[in-house]
Amino acid sequence: MAVKLELYRVFKEVAETGNISVAARNLYISQSAVSQSIKQLETALQARLFARSPRGVTLTGEGQMLYQYVRSALGLIATGEDKLSQAQQLLLGTLVIGASDTVTGLFLTPYLEAFHRLHPGIRLKIVSGRSAKVLALLRSGAVDIAFASSPSDPGLNTWSCFATHTAFVAGCGYPCDFDHIHTRQEIADFPLILLERKASSRVFLEQEFLKAGITLTPEIELSSRQLLVTLARIGLGVAGVTLEFVKKDLDAGDIRLLKVDFDIPARSVDMCTLRDVSPTAAATAFMEMVRSGTPG
Repeated sequence: MAVKLELYRVFKEVAETGNISVAARNLYISQSAVSQSIKQLETALQARLFARSPRGVTLTGEGQMLYQYVRSALGLIATGEDKLSQAQQLLLGTLVIGASDTVTGLFLTPYLEAFHRLHPGIRLKIVSGRSAKVLALLRSGAVDIAFASSPSDPGLNTWSCFATHTAFVAGCGYPCDFDHIHTRQEIADFPLILLERKASSRVFLEQEFLKAGITLTPEIELSSRQLLVTLARIGLGVAGVTLEFVKKDLDAGDIRLLKVDFDIPARSVDMCTLRDVSPTAAATAFMEMVRSGTPG
């Protein structure tokens, strides 16, 4: 049995005022409309809800029982509407972002800081993971925005945030000629330190070498980008890294670049949302900030 919500709103007003004319004035409708609404509700529920008297109306036992539930239900609806309004005005809510620790630390931090300062009522939640993981979370609805490396998916809206380039590095004391220009095969012959196979940058690097007929067989495979640098620095081999993520280590002199005679195409870290799902107000505001390139 479906009863229109508006009938319950009229019922609640009459129950609380005890007077049909006062309820009509409060609801900005006619007295006859109020009386008709109560009659429709009583007919639909097959129950007498009010006892009429010259002094007004009072709830019957059945009406009193119904009133307790209607008051709670309409209160919850009002609260929900208020919360929704506040979320749309960026006064409260949650924004869930999926990104790797590296992207969060080297790119997103100033945006997160500025967004939190501007919208302190919005709870920021960061889910850490590589591209494949955060994109899967985005498709499942677990995150609002994902930052991933060069995703190819027609179901996504993407905006390039910054380009990334593959480089090969070694510790300053590593026994190699840093002035020599290395070929693909020479790089492949070094004891290589690479990210684990499920990392998108590792897959991309292997594919680029396979185009030249060269298979990469690393001696060390890691899940941490920073460990690539650490183990290269202590002389365990040549690490394949993302140049933009190791600039601090290069500037500090902890590692050095190896020169190469080949180019590996640049990739990009993209901000991604689902194409067919409208982002929340908080997600929209954060994306506009990132697209502007200026935190705050």
